[in-house]
Amino acid sequence: SWWSMITTAGIEYDRHTWGRFAGAQMDYVAAFLPVIVLNQPGKTDAFGDPIGHSRQINRGIGVEPIGLRMMWFSNREVKPYLIMKGGLFAFTHKALSHNASYLNFDLQMGLGAEFHIHRRLDFRVGFSDLHFSDAFIVPSNPGLDSMSITEGICYRFGGHRRSAAY
Repeated sequence: SWWSMITTAGIEYDRHTWGRFAGAQMDYVAAFLPVIVLNQPGKTDAFGDPIGHSRQINRGIGVEPIGLRMMWFSNREVKPYLIMKGGLFAFTHKALSHNASYLNFDLQMGLGAEFHIHRRLDFRVGFSDLHFSDAFIVPSNPGLDSMSITEGICYRFGGHRRSAAY
């Protein structure tokens, strides 16, 4: 859809789980998105193309239980990373088309860096591509690809732990 915009906010859980690969620390990632705001056309055809100029705000919630993050230099002040997450979005109205579904699958991929701020705090900034669609669970499958800047504050529970360099 060229005519829709999505905004999300949530909480992400990251845990070093799988050792190292290609010099990167392999982390499990999961996210809960209690705030999803989709600005979409008010009237659409079956493919999600707008009919007229009306707009509709479609609120939703999301969960991304499947994720992987590769983080390099995890014991340094600047830590570059690649991340991929997937899950489900649920909306209060059918998303992107009146023939589509309330439930959509999502896949998010991105890259960025975490910057060490304090003993337990880091700041994260990155660039990501978010795709969601209903994967033809109904006859119409409009989708949205949204490229955006991501940012967040990272808090480490259990104190400050630096990984040993490999």
